[in-house]
Amino acid sequence: MQAACSGHEEVLKLLLERGDVNPDKLDVYDLTPLWLASSNGHEGVVKLLLGRDDVKPDKPDGIGQTPLSRAACNGCEGVVSILLRRDDVDPDRPNKYGQTPLWSAAYNGHEGVVKLLLGRDDVNADKPDEYDKTPLWWAASNGREGVVKLLLGRDDVNPDRPDEDGQTPLSRAAFSGHEGVVKMLLGRDDVNPDKPDEYGQTPLWWGASGRGEGVVKLLLGRGDVDPNMPDTEGRTPLLCAAKNRHAGVMAQLQPLTSAHRTA
Repeated sequence: MQAACSGHEEVLKLLLERGDVNPDKLDVYDLTPLWLASSNGHEGVVKLLLGRDDVKPDKPDGIGQTPLSRAACNGCEGVVSILLRRDDVDPDRPNKYGQTPLWSAAYNGHEGVVKLLLGRDDVNADKPDEYDKTPLWWAASNGREGVVKLLLGRDDVNPDRPDEDGQTPLSRAAFSGHEGVVKMLLGRDDVNPDKPDEYGQTPLWWGASGRGEGVVKLLLGRGDVDPNMPDTEGRTPLLCAAKNRHAGVMAQLQPLTSAHRTA
């Protein structure tokens, strides 16, 4: 176990020659040597273990994370490539939370791994987790511009798909102030820039609530965004900006609010 985790190939070779060593034995955390080697990107160790008939290459841990999932999560492209060549590895297998290898790679911004997984016909590029958050949703939320670009290049990815609360990738990117992602999403004809979630909160509302002075400017540059749309509790973007003391956002919204009242 320790040899696999630390990438000690020569030690592992010696151990694998013994008949009393189980190369697929679980530790106290339900982790196999292959799982640990894959998680840490030890390609040589992974190849050694996969050469054994008594090693299951898709064996999950206690929450359903496979060696591929862990390699994808940590951006270990070499290991991901090795595992994807196996017929007995499911490249789209979710863990108990619905998180697939692609989900993990997108969440953490590992573009190389995302490319490898998107190159598979048996990977659902728009598969949501248990909260209906897709790989694109998380990539947008975390500001992973490269990954967002890759996913938006797919015909099978809905760029406006909401999560269980109705929040879209644009809403999340706006809240987090990720201007680059917001620009990409606003450049799509199939993204509604004024789409409210279940609580009536639009991307502009989220941008005003978060740290997105630049994002608010981008959204207000659209002619189809209502600067005064309140949420279900009557809170407007301006009120949210005032509550959070975002002076720059308030300066952008106040003239529009006045104009709206005058009209």
